[in-house]
Amino acid sequence: MTEETAKRVANMALGVAAVGAAYVIVRTPPLRRMALGLAMTALTGALPAWLAREAQRAWMVSGRRAV
Repeated sequence: MTEETAKRVANMALGVAAVGAAYVIVRTPPLRRMALGLAMTALTGALPAWLAREAQRAWMVSGRRAV
């Protein structure tokens, strides 16, 4: 088996596992509630923090001084 074939098989296996996990989460109400809660936490916590860090980094890279 070549490296290219091995990567392709591994990617397919990961894809099948992800689809299977998503199916189980969607079909099980407690898991679905937990997944939605985690998604909301990520959207309201991590995403704004990441955007603020990126904006600050872009400002520093641009060479402008803070007013």
